[in-house]
Amino acid sequence: MSSPVEDSFESLAKARRLVLALLSQDRQPTPEEVQTAVTVIFGMLAGQGEALDRDQLAKEIEAITAVFQEGSSGLESSTGHEPWLPEAKNDRAWDFWERYRRYLEDVRNLPPLVVRRLDQSTDEVLSQLEDPRRIGSWRRTGLVIGQVQSGKTGQYIGLAAKAVDAGYQFVVILAGIHNDLRSQTQLRVDEGLLGFDTQHQQRSNQNGKSRLMGAGRMPGAKRLDIASPTNSSEKGDFGRQAANAVNFPLGRFPVVLVVKKHWKILEYLRTWVTEVQGTEDETGSKIVRDIPLFVIDDEADNASINTKRNPEADPTKTNGAIRDLMKSFEKAAYVGYTATPFANIYIDPDVEHAALGADLFPDSFIRTLPSPSNYLGPERVFGLQAENEDEDDVPPLPLVRFVDDAESWVPTKHKSSFLPSDSLPESLQEAIAAFVLSCAARRARGQAKVHNSMLIHLTRFTAVQGVVCDQVDDHLRLLVDTLRDRHGQAPKRMADFQALWERDFVPTTDHFPVDEAEPVTWEEVASHLMPALRKIVVKTVNGASRDALDYYEHRRTGLSVIAVGGQKLSRGLTLEGLTVSYYLRTSSTYDGLLQMGRWFGYRPGYEDLCRLYTTSDLQAKYVEVTAATDELRREVEEMAGLNLTPRLFGLKVRASSLGLAVTAANKMRQGTKVMLSYSGEGPETVIFDLAPGTDERNLKALGDFVRRLDTSTGAEQKEPGANVVWKAVSSEAIVDFLSRYETHRLAQRVRPRFIAKYIEQCVAVGELPEWTVCLVGKAATQNQPDVAGHRVGPVTRAALNPDFRKDGRYTIRRLLSPPDEYLDLDDAQVEAALVATQTAAAKNKKEKIPQSPSGDHLRLQRRADQALLLVYLVERPASPDGPEQPPLVGFKVSFPRSEHQSDTEYVVNSIWQQEGLDAFDEEDGE
Repeated sequence: MSSPVEDSFESLAKARRLVLALLSQDRQPTPEEVQTAVTVIFGMLAGQGEALDRDQLAKEIEAITAVFQEGSSGLESSTGHEPWLPEAKNDRAWDFWERYRRYLEDVRNLPPLVVRRLDQSTDEVLSQLEDPRRIGSWRRTGLVIGQVQSGKTGQYIGLAAKAVDAGYQFVVILAGIHNDLRSQTQLRVDEGLLGFDTQHQQRSNQNGKSRLMGAGRMPGAKRLDIASPTNSSEKGDFGRQAANAVNFPLGRFPVVLVVKKHWKILEYLRTWVTEVQGTEDETGSKIVRDIPLFVIDDEADNASINTKRNPEADPTKTNGAIRDLMKSFEKAAYVGYTATPFANIYIDPDVEHAALGADLFPDSFIRTLPSPSNYLGPERVFGLQAENEDEDDVPPLPLVRFVDDAESWVPTKHKSSFLPSDSLPESLQEAIAAFVLSCAARRARGQAKVHNSMLIHLTRFTAVQGVVCDQVDDHLRLLVDTLRDRHGQAPKRMADFQALWERDFVPTTDHFPVDEAEPVTWEEVASHLMPALRKIVVKTVNGASRDALDYYEHRRTGLSVIAVGGQKLSRGLTLEGLTVSYYLRTSSTYDGLLQMGRWFGYRPGYEDLCRLYTTSDLQAKYVEVTAATDELRREVEEMAGLNLTPRLFGLKVRASSLGLAVTAANKMRQGTKVMLSYSGEGPETVIFDLAPGTDERNLKALGDFVRRLDTSTGAEQKEPGANVVWKAVSSEAIVDFLSRYETHRLAQRVRPRFIAKYIEQCVAVGELPEWTVCLVGKAATQNQPDVAGHRVGPVTRAALNPDFRKDGRYTIRRLLSPPDEYLDLDDAQVEAALVATQTAAAKNKKEKIPQSPSGDHLRLQRRADQALLLVYLVERPASPDGPEQPPLVGFKVSFPRSEHQSDTEYVVNSIWQQEGLDAFDEEDGE
């Protein structure tokens, strides 16, 4: 017999489904449409005798329908891949996915658009894997990039559900390096995919046992045959004991394992499955031929990376164990998930180990997952400056509070034996008070039986964490005693709480829209203060502690906890209902900082109550890493638009101005630091795209550009075929031409849109107001194509790649004829550049003293208002059996040194380094 609470839950879930079914599925409904649909369904259900709170229903529907999410994008490779998913949509039952989808919508209350995006993005990833029914040997490796605490686990559970529906029978989820993270992940898999409690049964259809949970417990949910040798207990990982306890056959139904990312566990697993199901190959090794393997690697940048100096030598143990497992299956697919892909992009794609095969480079695809609009991510917490004029800056939310009094309590640098001083700093006392207020305010908003968490992250040393835990617990008990008025302190303590509420919480809540942050009065908060305070417990979360964040055990009443921790809280582990973070532990790497930011995620109805107490130095680092990760994500999206494959995508990550490394040094052995800026630089086209239509489009862009220049400034041309020069050209015209110019996808070092963006940044600070433009021509050339009324003789440049027609690109050594770069400079500037060139040559003990100035010294002589754009027509060699081809269009920009645009350091992967190396980039010489 169901309880009144369960009846109420079912009625509300049913009402939500009916209301959402009435609303438009292809756009966001208006507030009026929401209210109309709520009224219709409320009246219908009330007429059937179901008790519902109309206001609560309306509020939930408004929150759900207000969320939007963009689609994912990515790079894909079709090498060795056979498309299969469209056909499979009709010839297989998708029961696990349909059950999971219902669970997300009806139980987890995810917005319909978010579930549709999840459906779409998991299809996009699944389609890049191989059909598990495909005969023969195959291997696929990919990477999915999300954001910290943004729902990656839910995404890969959805992917796993579709994978088992499609026919992947052996799914291995690598879930972090700590037992509690593995346990937490297993619990999510139990709820969303398996549908039963793995602590009580190994298989859904196990005789005499039925401990349904999550998706399996929903009314009308199908009981689907699936098994798991691992369970959600702290010691539920795979091992000899788990292997001996397996009481079901392999190959008849899906088997899902959630294992810790440790080489020994993976060795146990590989040995077990090959002994049970393997057959010997021609080398005598056992290989599994009839069961397709699917490996999901959560936090794929952690422990999975081969950090050995020589990538072709024996790899690190965990990396080797993953590769060995993959190689032990004839049919294998691997998908890594991470929010911090910095280490993954430095994997050498060409490494091949004799015994273990290829490394885990995402050869098949790289996809990015945009977060829903209700995600509280780094951009919203720390702000983000827009890269383009047509985009808006993201201002930081007023949630960060600075700490400057903790150094005397727990110094930034200390030893494991350090003992904190007796009294907590005032900033921590305020943070604890803020947490109590946030718990009370959530109760006042009707969020009583929910999880509330506070994070205290100061140190990696467990002994120091233990002392801090005791001190925080003592302080909490003191708060309870004073509010009980045992010593006549209650009025003062209550006044302190009220002062903090009115000084901090009231103005912060006013910053948020009313539908996102429901205002509550101090009187309402005060009435819930003591119940909220009594419920809070303090726990340490580390390897030496027996404490556990047992949110699941408190799922009906809610757990309120202050978690004091270090390493275990620095990656993957989710703190449910996290509102207040007291975070002082720094990191020297981008990925370390982002992963330790547990405060990112979803905070429906209580974003305004969240607080981050940290130092101004750490905040500055987070601002910088937020910009770097956003730039990386945009690069993936931009390259996806060019239909690049992962092997052709040269990735670079902006390095730090504050001394941060991109990732751990041993993960960056294949990464190289380079300085990228166009200040004082001379980018030029050396790789031309020969794809059909590209040359025509570039010629049209050039023609439109020339007509615009003729109209605005007028041209100078001494004789037909020779140079055509325009002076006092606006930067806007230059930007327009570069934005339309199409370059080859391998020309990563000369990317017109990046150059255009740089010009716009210079213009914003008063630089590059006017340009000289020269359409370079050779008067002696007989063939003189017409460019918007000007006859121009093309230049000839030999191809460095003889098979350029087959390659689809025409690569040259240099476009520029060096004297062209100083055609707009006066004699004094040219002479100064020559002297500087000769002085530098003598200093470097060059045997031959240059007789003409080098490009870098010429650009140093340019004034900030003296930029030059050179455009060349390059004569294309005639095709032996085809019609005459139009000339190629190339350009060279000579930038003066900027006073405002300093060099930006990037760390680039091996692909980026190789791009354009066949094109000579030396400035000197003909």
